[in-house]
Amino acid sequence: MDIYNIAIIAHVDHGKTTLVDGMLKQTHTFRDNQKEMNQVLIMDSNDLEREKGITILSKNTSVCINDKKINIIDTPGHADFGGEVERVLNMASGAILLVDAAEGPLPQTRFVLKKALEAKLAMIVIINKIDKKDARPLEVLHEVESLFLELVSNESALHFKTLFGVGRDGKMYKELPAKYTSELPGNLNPLFELIIESVPNATHDKNKPFQMLISTLDYDNYVGRLCIGKVNQGMLKKGGKIALIEDEKLMGTYTAMKLFTSVGLIRTEVDMITCGDIVAIAGIAELNIGQTVTDPHFPISLPNIEVEEPTIKITIGPNTSPFSGKEGTYTTSRQIRERLVKEIQTNLGLKMEESDQSGSRFTVSGRGELHLAILIETMRREGYELEVSKPQVIYKTIDGKTVEPYEEVTIDINKEYLGVISQELGKRKGELQNMTTDHNDNARLVYKISSQNLIGIRSSLLTNTRGTVVMNSFFLGYEPKGEKMDSMRSGALIASQSGTTFTYGLANAQERGTLFVGPGIVVYEGMIVGITPNEKDIEVNVCKAKKLTNNRSSGEGVSVSVEPPTILSLEQCLDFLNDDELLEVTPKSLRLRKTLLSITARRVESRMK
Repeated sequence: MDIYNIAIIAHVDHGKTTLVDGMLKQTHTFRDNQKEMNQVLIMDSNDLEREKGITILSKNTSVCINDKKINIIDTPGHADFGGEVERVLNMASGAILLVDAAEGPLPQTRFVLKKALEAKLAMIVIINKIDKKDARPLEVLHEVESLFLELVSNESALHFKTLFGVGRDGKMYKELPAKYTSELPGNLNPLFELIIESVPNATHDKNKPFQMLISTLDYDNYVGRLCIGKVNQGMLKKGGKIALIEDEKLMGTYTAMKLFTSVGLIRTEVDMITCGDIVAIAGIAELNIGQTVTDPHFPISLPNIEVEEPTIKITIGPNTSPFSGKEGTYTTSRQIRERLVKEIQTNLGLKMEESDQSGSRFTVSGRGELHLAILIETMRREGYELEVSKPQVIYKTIDGKTVEPYEEVTIDINKEYLGVISQELGKRKGELQNMTTDHNDNARLVYKISSQNLIGIRSSLLTNTRGTVVMNSFFLGYEPKGEKMDSMRSGALIASQSGTTFTYGLANAQERGTLFVGPGIVVYEGMIVGITPNEKDIEVNVCKAKKLTNNRSSGEGVSVSVEPPTILSLEQCLDFLNDDELLEVTPKSLRLRKTLLSITARRVESRMK
């Protein structure tokens, strides 16, 4: 059987996962009565992926067309999960680049295309969502061509094939329809034909010794750890001998206990795996991504997977608040360390090191705030209690000079908010690179800004533009350390006493600022319960109740009005943090707090500075 391996790459929300859904359904991968035929975003199986509407983990599936197998690799579109993209592109021979017919190429489009061109993949471009009211497919195609010209190093990469279509409707066309409607006949056959025509057949070198690079790890309750990758050459039968190689060093010899390949979304056991297929092998207890599985008589390793360095770091440790151990299952530093070690084995964009001599706190570095927030949220849902510090940028020293990461930020917004955007980016020392407008009163601004000054901007812009801003970033590289913005966050309202919040105490506190907690919430001294409009922190007693007396007062019986509290998401909490603050994360709660909970301890420290 001929095998074609193709990755689907695109900017966030340009339709990758929806297109894969259509490919699975139109090739009758599922029976007509299977639940998947009525599902959307079949590939986004992770709860967080469904909630956020983004792909976080790369996944592979397969479809069969006329005895030809197409392995499809669905990749994340967000640059924070670039490690996932870099990890799996080595399994593909071709790539489908999806571009929204209205939005055109965006920062992550540039990122994923750059990685695909570096991997020398055969390219197919799809101008997707041509049914949008503001679609401009031909103009977007010209923008894609310009992007290719900017990124390619080999002229042959410019000869890509193009399709136009609507992935949601499962329709693709070789020529742009004069007018698209949902009634227009069509299917995905033009795409399948183009894949078979353009992407190299991966079934070559069958007679050479077996060799496979480990690109993914998984675990099966029955057979233990699985190593997943594309068979680079040769064949392997069940029960055959295999060797694990790393940097030309033999790590051990094993027996291939079980072999698996993908049939649709299902991992199916087979007796033999062959060159070109994406497979899973059971039988090796200890292994890592980037190692090579080979024939014992051919102990030669494949090139390791290169992943870009992290740019943001946080400190994670066990919860030390007065509520420690009350809401989580895993609370010790040993349990947290074991979970982080397990994560970095499969999440190549992450790095971890112990941040203190006691070994109880860990510095975790990632590709961006979202990358780290997803890790924290995942651990939280698994039952871990954590204490998290403010995100910090990772500085490097190159040729004796301190350098920091810079990013290109693209902001899409209505023209009425141009002043807000300019003011915010000006405070953050951003440099305007380009600005365009369209006939719908929308503007696109492109800024160059240091990652340090970018921390916390998303929450600020969403607030100031009433949630209408769309912001995307692209890592440019390291440049000499620039000017750091002044701290612009207001002071915090800090609980001065432990206890349960009362309406009376909250009413008094809300006169000082905006509250994060409502009535009946248990708080502790040093916990942050709101934000002030001023720079200084203010201690408030939100647990204060109105004193009862035997004498009636003129105001008695009049209810006190307390405004609904502002509830912050995990990402907003991370953005909110100052250097002297921590975020307490439990399966049930997110609590902002001061590092030093006692008022006396904070005052002593401030005098010593």
